[in-house]
Amino acid sequence: MKAMILAAGRGERLRPFTDHTPKPLLPVAGKPLIVWHIEALVAAGIRDIVINHAWLGVQIEAALGQGDAFGAHIVYSPEGEQALETGGGIYHALTLLGDAPFLVVNGDVCTDYDFSRLPSRLTGLAHLLLVANPVHHAAGDFFLVNGRVTDDDAEAGATRLTFSGIGLYSPRLFEGCEEGPFPLAPLLRRAMAQGQVSGECFSGHWVDVGTPERRDEAERLLWQYI
Repeated sequence: MKAMILAAGRGERLRPFTDHTPKPLLPVAGKPLIVWHIEALVAAGIRDIVINHAWLGVQIEAALGQGDAFGAHIVYSPEGEQALETGGGIYHALTLLGDAPFLVVNGDVCTDYDFSRLPSRLTGLAHLLLVANPVHHAAGDFFLVNGRVTDDDAEAGATRLTFSGIGLYSPRLFEGCEEGPFPLAPLLRRAMAQGQVSGECFSGHWVDVGTPERRDEAERLLWQYI
């Protein structure tokens, strides 16, 4: 299986730290956040990694190279100064990801999730990792009902959960898309309406490293593993 790390975000809420350093290279507990992802993927046996970038992307390539130092093989999907958003960025990289289902990880999350626990097969168009709603996103995103992810709350007792930014996707999810910036969520909701999105709820550690305060929280989490 191949993996893609989304690393093209500008990191506006982390300014001024991101004015001169791309968000994925910001140090967290002694090493760049993106390196924690690469090491976790390699530990799970996933060595073929695609990384997209936009803002200050040349720094990312210079820091990580081809991945030899991590036991990985890294290729890059440059997007220029104008990032393509999540959906557009993945679509732009499809030729690098191949025809089989692939893993995508948001580069700005911090988690102790073991990627080897992901399903070895994808039965629909996507499989999402969901987490309990954090304080800054109390409304959540989707429902998980009998192993299926849905945007429909008709199921009695269903509770919204937050999408972790970690998912398995079939290239077929992007059929009909065109080059350019576009979000991922509408594609997922369309697939959910067709019953084509499975999921699981992860109860371990997970932090969306989107602000200086949450970066501090990620540091406290990751220092446990050093």
